[in-house]
Amino acid sequence: MKTTLADLPTGKNPPPVSLPHFPTRFQAFVWRNWGLVPADILAGILSCSADEVKLLASGMGLDPHAPVDEKWRKNGYLTLIRNNWHLLNYEQLLQLLEWTPERMLKALREEDFLFAKLGRLKPDCEKLSFRKLTDGERDRTARIRDITARYFPPDRMERTEKPFAFADAYHPCPVSGNDRFAFNYIHSYAASCGDVFLDADRIDPVPENLLEQYASMGVRGVWMHAVLYLLEPIPGAEEFSAGWEKRMENLKRVSDTCEKHGLKLYLYLNEPRTMPDAFYDKKPEWRGIKSLSGIANCISRTPEVLQWLEHACGDLFARFSGLGGIYVIAMSENTTHCNCRMEKHLCPICKDLPDDEFLIRIISAMERGIHHSNPKAKVIFSDWAWSFEKGRKAAEFKKKVIARLPKGICYATISEWGKPTSAGGIEGSVVDYSISQPGPAPENAELLTFAKTLGLETLAKVQINNSWELSAVPYIPVPYLIEEHLHNLEELQVDGLMLSWTLGGFPGGNLELLRKKPDSIAADKFHPELASVIRKVWKQFGDAFREFPFHVGTLYTAPMNYGPQVPFYPAPTGYRASMIGFPYDDLESWRAIYPADIFENQFRKLSAGWKKGLDDLRAASGLVRPEERPAYEELERIASAAWCHFASTLEHIRFVRAREKGDREIMADAVRNDRERTLELYEIVRKDSRIGFEASNHYYYTLNDLREKILNCEWILAHLDSIGQQNQHGR
Repeated sequence: MKTTLADLPTGKNPPPVSLPHFPTRFQAFVWRNWGLVPADILAGILSCSADEVKLLASGMGLDPHAPVDEKWRKNGYLTLIRNNWHLLNYEQLLQLLEWTPERMLKALREEDFLFAKLGRLKPDCEKLSFRKLTDGERDRTARIRDITARYFPPDRMERTEKPFAFADAYHPCPVSGNDRFAFNYIHSYAASCGDVFLDADRIDPVPENLLEQYASMGVRGVWMHAVLYLLEPIPGAEEFSAGWEKRMENLKRVSDTCEKHGLKLYLYLNEPRTMPDAFYDKKPEWRGIKSLSGIANCISRTPEVLQWLEHACGDLFARFSGLGGIYVIAMSENTTHCNCRMEKHLCPICKDLPDDEFLIRIISAMERGIHHSNPKAKVIFSDWAWSFEKGRKAAEFKKKVIARLPKGICYATISEWGKPTSAGGIEGSVVDYSISQPGPAPENAELLTFAKTLGLETLAKVQINNSWELSAVPYIPVPYLIEEHLHNLEELQVDGLMLSWTLGGFPGGNLELLRKKPDSIAADKFHPELASVIRKVWKQFGDAFREFPFHVGTLYTAPMNYGPQVPFYPAPTGYRASMIGFPYDDLESWRAIYPADIFENQFRKLSAGWKKGLDDLRAASGLVRPEERPAYEELERIASAAWCHFASTLEHIRFVRAREKGDREIMADAVRNDRERTLELYEIVRKDSRIGFEASNHYYYTLNDLREKILNCEWILAHLDSIGQQNQHGR
């Protein structure tokens, strides 16, 4: 069946958030997409002429002749979707991207949980169309033009480094020294989280200059997403694998390119992956329990599921010598088997199967197939979500599984998961990923040691460059925290490292630590007096970052990753923050387990401590020799961008808390402070195309977004002043 607009998910479909800093919503639409999408496409959406759209842009102070960078729709479509989610209905959003409903549905479902990131809802946006402005709207538009001219004169309107330019700048950066671990791999900084191998001939996930830089720094492999049935059709249901031949061709090219540069390609598999509903009409014996995200494949009803899994894995590794292995998650994430979310009781056939049996049957089938074809390939089995228990109960269950694993398996754990935290005196523990809390967690250290005693290879999944604590910079300059983590894993004689999840694949930054210690890195780049300052600053950044109020809810919902891009709202939006999507003004979700005052204070301590290190770094500028200038300026730029994000998060917390109390003075102070952070970040973004980019979310913001934030700040300040004047007159 052909996908139509009616098939696109809407969820609750509430009204979109208001944008009072624009006179009309169609002007907001032009502002956000100016220079990113051609004017004739914007005009087609608004049912007007391109000249009328250009007049709208110039009326707000934008350059009507600004060049259009078509890379946005090819490589930055996630940014465009977010920026227009509250402006356009689906029909107009498809016009903007020049997509079909099928392409949109696929992205929402399969591109790293995109619909969840958007809040599992589509705002009920009225169709946008152009009309003549009223006198009042023209007056407000003139004020926007004045604000634009005041803050962004012509010489500050354009980037000095174009978006995505970082992709052309990769080059070998040899790091001397010995590898500290037997093997490692990282998520390709150029790979999407969608149907990578279908699109690999259009969007190259492994450009050769990127691989050259990885290899020069000691990276030994790259990983990316794969869905097995899209590569290996299920017999009798081949129609559900349309395009598999092209994917196989692209997979060969990608793996051959990696092999050419001495890197192995690893596939992340979350299997046996749910199929489209129509598949189960054709193969009812595969049907398991139904969840919100699909129908599970029942591994107890028919042997076909595991037989296909074994054959498919074996065939892949027989075809491609460049494949280094697979990284398998068998629980949580996407729907797979009947117990993938601990719901086996809903299946009359699986309900009596022990929890560990699901895991063993699945990984054993995959291991048999792969090692029959390539005995040297690594079958890496992650303990992600093996148990919903915590602490000792979880560790004992994991030991039970580890003891049953085939000897050819490499056992993997998320190193820092479970580490106790106590920010602000509030007890918690790490879930998912953290750099501020170096691992491994005590239970994971125990499990890695246990696996080694059984003769299994071991791997620690870490974040070496960045994390969801701050993913808008290519790396967080806290090398002593990273070193603490790596040293702990060396002491445990861990064999390999997974260096990143989808974030953190930048080919530089903290990757130098794969072969060197922080002191050596500083000594190699700077003369002794300056190196001493750099080491001190790195430690200051690390000490400040330890104050991060860690909680998985905070990671995914608080404003750190979007930083100054996040607008202020004069009244509660009523929206819940979404996972790395829209923070809105949802302080309740941001703070998670932390009381609001402690949450605010932790970000105050983090921001102040980071700023102290940044001030000391800037004070050392006079010590910098010409040949040291590039490395010094790189550190100063990354650290400054990080501080803008941390400090902005603090101001948003202050603003929402003050709004709850009706304290306009603190609200205005927070807005003024964040206006300064926005302007500072704006200048950094103009010069460095890496800032704000993250592979699985594309750019968190554009220059247009940061300029819009200034409009938002100016409107909020005027609004607060107006309320104050009204109250004075009322007295």
